Amino acid sequence: MAITQDVVDTVCERAAGRQVHVVRVRVGMLTAVVADSMRFCFDLITEGTVAEGARLDIDQPPGALHCRTCHSDATLTDLVLLCPCGSADVEITSGRELEIISMRVG
Repeated sequence: MAITQDVVDTVCERAAGRQVHVVRVRVGMLTAVVADSMRFCFDLITEGTVAEGARLDIDQPPGALHCRTCHSDATLTDLVLLCPCGSADVEITSGRELEIISMRVG
């Protein structure tokens, strides 16, 4: 709920009194933010604001890592941070994003 509140606060501030129609966010799979929960909270939190009734679009890029042992790159299918070679000596290269990409106002 707090993450969604921060998104709504930022969007409303940037809208400067203009009606918000669409908000697009990127929420990486490794953030452990559940998209359906974020949408539910968004609808509740936007009530009475310039973002009330806005559509929330969520892009959820998968996690990715670079293995320091075998030097390969891999996509993560879950929250287990292991390379397919079995090594835990990995660097997370994506999947932790949490950002507002765009918003449509007017």
